[in-house]
Amino acid sequence: MIEFNAQHYPHPSKRNLIYAANGMVATSQPLAAQAGLDILKKGGNAIDAAIATAACLTVVEPTSNGIGGDAFAIVYKDGQLHGLNASGKSPKALSMNALRNNGFTGIPRFGFEAVTVPGCVSGWVELSKKLGKLPFKELLKPAIQYAKEGFPISPTLATYWENAFKIYQKHLTESKYQSWFDTFAPLGRAPKVGEIWKSLDHANTLQDIANTEGESFYKGELAKKIIDFTKQHNGYMDDEDLANHQSEWVNPISVNYKGYDIWELPPNGQGIITLDALNTLNHFTSTKKPNVHSYHTHIEAMKLAFQMGLQVIADPKHMTMKNEDILHPLRSQKNAQKINEFAQTYGDETPHKYGTVYLATADNEGNMVSFIQSNYMGFGSGLVVPNTGISLQNRGHNFRFDDTHPNRLEPNKKPFHTNIPGFITKDNLPLGPFGVMGGMMQPQGHLQVVTNLIDYNLNPQAALDAPRWQWIEKNTIHVEPHFSKNTVSALLKRGHNIMVSQNIGSFGRGQIILKDSKNNVLIGATDMRTDSSIASW
Repeated sequence: MIEFNAQHYPHPSKRNLIYAANGMVATSQPLAAQAGLDILKKGGNAIDAAIATAACLTVVEPTSNGIGGDAFAIVYKDGQLHGLNASGKSPKALSMNALRNNGFTGIPRFGFEAVTVPGCVSGWVELSKKLGKLPFKELLKPAIQYAKEGFPISPTLATYWENAFKIYQKHLTESKYQSWFDTFAPLGRAPKVGEIWKSLDHANTLQDIANTEGESFYKGELAKKIIDFTKQHNGYMDDEDLANHQSEWVNPISVNYKGYDIWELPPNGQGIITLDALNTLNHFTSTKKPNVHSYHTHIEAMKLAFQMGLQVIADPKHMTMKNEDILHPLRSQKNAQKINEFAQTYGDETPHKYGTVYLATADNEGNMVSFIQSNYMGFGSGLVVPNTGISLQNRGHNFRFDDTHPNRLEPNKKPFHTNIPGFITKDNLPLGPFGVMGGMMQPQGHLQVVTNLIDYNLNPQAALDAPRWQWIEKNTIHVEPHFSKNTVSALLKRGHNIMVSQNIGSFGRGQIILKDSKNNVLIGATDMRTDSSIASW
């Protein structure tokens, strides 16, 4: 167990740690966390709770995820870590030549050109079949109830919904986008804080998924609705693309950081960027408190890792570097030698950021889950299958429109993926799941949470509350308003272009659950940057 300092550095925490013995669910929306807890109390395990929470999040936080998105999970069960990659491939008819023939010079953010096969539903089913306890149909009941009966809109949710509505109202004027407005803005505007929101279409879709254990989504009535809508607007996905989708069980990858094993999923996700940066930082002496030197080295290590990641991460079948070569000690040593006392530009790659949802669960049997899912860029492609509530994701936007890049757009291929669940173990024993949602802030958030916990011995809540930085491009770094002014001044002298950002949501929203083996209790923390909460008993 990590030995936490009593202090909360560098400012008092706005929330207290949560302790519980029987079970815990942490996520960005209180109603979804409670849904997961209800499943635990009915005899479900942490895997069941994760599925219930994830399904509920598609209803109560549609601004960041949906049934038409992808999902990833790291699960600790029976002394073993399991990895699930539930991301979908590009349609077999989607290629750069196909887009060029239709007049495109790149992959647009909105529309069918960015739509990849949704993997989320298959991920729920796979987790349930292999590792769950309760019947799958039972797990979707809370989500169905909220979709059918409604729920009150929370503040952060209302903000993201309003932002999306303004963008969509301005840019999505073609008839293929009308279903988004019919579904998510039936009153001609985004719902406001405190208003009751419900979606009978969403409820019916979830019920169909529950009744058929996801079969309808890929080979049945829901699949037909998805493909009919796609064909109506000359999209690329067909019934074979949906029917052939399969989620994959994968082996998580790790590096040992200062005596702790930090686990991520292998590509096509970007978790290896976090591991690469931590590997580089292993060559530097840790400080007891964050200072200008530690911030500087952390930022530079992350910049180096991103230059690698954005150049090579792709569908594993198309990678030009092996995972073990990326994480080789000699390579990390060479990276460390590149870092000097001043900020540097290591290449031309630049991250971008968009929204996701993350959740963590644990039960009294020792099972723990780190789970993440999203549509990408908020609601996704802007395309909603009529009368279903299904927002189709736009993960294809992460492909490169570049014939020489390993992540180039090609048929039947998984794109570079931003979603990454994290997990910590020590001496082959689980400490627990952690994650920070938010596009390409995720590897940066993972690194900061891990170093806060391990280097500075902050307790989980303080580790989440600590002010964050975010690499934007070249030597430009955004920091939160409560970031130390003295540290900002010192980083400026080292050549970093520091800008204070008021957009707190852009710095990610995290959750942590750790196990205190000594007392056999769970310790939970949740991010102050969202409407999140921890449900426990």
